Amino acid sequence: MLLLLYLLPIGIFLGGYYVFQKRRQCRNQRLLEEGRAAGLTEPASLHPVIDPARCIGCGSCVSACPEGNVLGLIGKKAALINPTHCIGHGACRTACPMEAITLVFGSEKRGVDIPLVGADFQSNVPNIYIAGELGGMGLIRNAIEQGRQALEAIRALSGIGQGEQLDVVIVGAGPAGISASLGALQHKLRFVTLEQENLGGTVAHFPRGKLVMTAPATLPLIGKVKLSETTKEALLGFWEDIVKRTGLKINYQERVEEITPGPDVIRIKTNRSEYRTRAVLLAIGRRGTPRKLGVPGEALAKVVYRLIDAEQYAGQHVLVVGGGDSALEAAASIAEQPNTQVTLSYRSESFSRAKEKNRQRIAAAEQSGALRVLLKSTVLEIRPERVFIDQEGERIEIANDAVIVSAGGELPTPFLKKIGIQVDTKHGTA
Repeated sequence: MLLLLYLLPIGIFLGGYYVFQKRRQCRNQRLLEEGRAAGLTEPASLHPVIDPARCIGCGSCVSACPEGNVLGLIGKKAALINPTHCIGHGACRTACPMEAITLVFGSEKRGVDIPLVGADFQSNVPNIYIAGELGGMGLIRNAIEQGRQALEAIRALSGIGQGEQLDVVIVGAGPAGISASLGALQHKLRFVTLEQENLGGTVAHFPRGKLVMTAPATLPLIGKVKLSETTKEALLGFWEDIVKRTGLKINYQERVEEITPGPDVIRIKTNRSEYRTRAVLLAIGRRGTPRKLGVPGEALAKVVYRLIDAEQYAGQHVLVVGGGDSALEAAASIAEQPNTQVTLSYRSESFSRAKEKNRQRIAAAEQSGALRVLLKSTVLEIRPERVFIDQEGERIEIANDAVIVSAGGELPTPFLKKIGIQVDTKHGTA
């Protein structure tokens, strides 16, 4: 009788736990099937692939994911149940006790071009390093860490601190470039940081007020910095304050035109000067040249390739083209302006590359009548006061005052290949 009194609570607990796990796995299976039905199957960036033979279903990866609902257990195995929510944290791989998770780029359907780099961030061209978004790491925290680590690898090169040449030229002043520059400043390296546009890199191109997701990171000279959800303006202000406090010098509006590798000295030519350096760190973005539509009328002044301020489009007929986060954020922001009519055109059947928060925002705007969404559509022609769009064979004519093309950018592959850097197309490979 006494034994029964002990066993009964344990049995109730185990039974309840079994029911809870069963319900959770059914929910995960439902989310996976709903995502597939909606075409939301393609991760936007670096993402996990789980080896079911190694996975023991402990759920460590599920708990470790900062996004909360990317991974789930199905059939006592971990699965990627919300692929489009994954933004490449990589915490799942670290948490897995069985090493069952590999982080990969691209998929069988969608290849991603990634420059070849080693564990020390050195490319196949000796003494030329790549960190941050160009290497596939768009997440701010990861880019900061890569910039710091790449600089540490450069410090270990023979010849650093010797000769008349610079120790390193850092190209780009985004998170990776700033982190590396601070490291070079901390260790008193002879260096120059070049930025063809403005401080912040890709962040500087975000629409005004956009929320930027980042996380605690360690910056040389500064230490650990804690950032959660913040705005573009606040994050840029943070970078500006660091530059001011540390005295970091950045050569703005200086564009690299040529890089000539050499065994001991690399020569760099810019639109302003020439440099001789022991090493180069490319911390540039992946966008390169904005991707064009290639349609008649695209050269009109009303066509732009990024949104700066949504308020300037108040009272206008606006067409936004694209299906990624930038396109959705631009369309939703403009749709919030008074007396504005916005159309969002995207060639695919779903916004599979965009974050859930942005998809929800678009759905709400469409439901309220503030936004018209045309999926499976392509722009045919742009005229001064109208645009023509094809949607599954139907020619649609829309009044138009402005066009914003947010179709991403072309990876600077020709520039990289001219230097000799190998670029691989990843189809679900590490």
